[in-house]
Amino acid sequence: MSITHIQGFTVVLALPEGWREVLVRIWQFLSQPHSVGNGNITFSVTSLVLGTIILGVAILLSRTVSDILKRRIAKRAYLDPGIQYTLGRLTQYLVITIGLLLALTIGIGLNLTSLAVIFTALSVGIGFGLQYIAADIASGFILLFERPVRVGDRITIGEDEGDVQSINLRTTVVLTNNRVSIIVPNSKLVSQRLINWSYGDPRARIAIPIGVAAESNIDVVTQTLTKVAEGVDNVLTDPAPKVQFLKFGDWSLDFRLLVWTNRPRLHMQIRSDINYRIDKLFREAGIEIPYPQTELRIRKGSLHIDTDDTLTAHSPSDMPADS
Repeated sequence: MSITHIQGFTVVLALPEGWREVLVRIWQFLSQPHSVGNGNITFSVTSLVLGTIILGVAILLSRTVSDILKRRIAKRAYLDPGIQYTLGRLTQYLVITIGLLLALTIGIGLNLTSLAVIFTALSVGIGFGLQYIAADIASGFILLFERPVRVGDRITIGEDEGDVQSINLRTTVVLTNNRVSIIVPNSKLVSQRLINWSYGDPRARIAIPIGVAAESNIDVVTQTLTKVAEGVDNVLTDPAPKVQFLKFGDWSLDFRLLVWTNRPRLHMQIRSDINYRIDKLFREAGIEIPYPQTELRIRKGSLHIDTDDTLTAHSPSDMPADS
């Protein structure tokens, strides 16, 4: 074997030793701690990577644990879906919080002092620009614990109506009849007036106002409205429908038909069915539904109609001698 071959073999054997030294130096550089401020926050590249991995695992673990808990709770028939959803959400938030604290502890060497610094900075940020977000988050916990609105409830807020699909940390998703998802801030559900058609007593009363002509027979109107509620789907016979004579209006007699239902989320369809029945039975009974009317009275003079269809009032002194 020549000297050249022996030297080449020696170089090949020396390469692993050189690579190991390079890797050791890279590891030492990545593991070198860096301090921020007074040394309360200490981190390195490897600790940041490890903290990020821990946070990612915590997020995945929170979803898995939440799904497992929901499936186990779903087997218990005596627990309503709202409680199942609340327990699943709280479990998910708890696992994420523990994972976040652990990631901060390993990633930047978090201690109580640095935690106080972080919360101080957050409080300053909340005071200047994040107060609305903080209010939404606090309202989200109120919704989960107090449960005035639950997943699956039928609610009306403002002009929007739909079923609650999910209650998240900051917003609530409401699905309308048109299959459109409305994103509502949680603070709006807590602070503003809303109608929950699924809360408390499953029965609800629906009022249908109706006006009839002033010449109508009140007894016939009452009997017809009572007959209207018969045979309408989802309208209860106990309590029985009731008719109220509200007032003498400017151009109508105002009545109100009151019906009860145990499916209040269908109140829009029930109103529609009843209105169809009112129109049909009123036509059969000869009951007229009036429209706004205006009377024009001229105490002196007369009203002259020109050929251009305009109305002109004349006083007696302006009238022709032969009129």
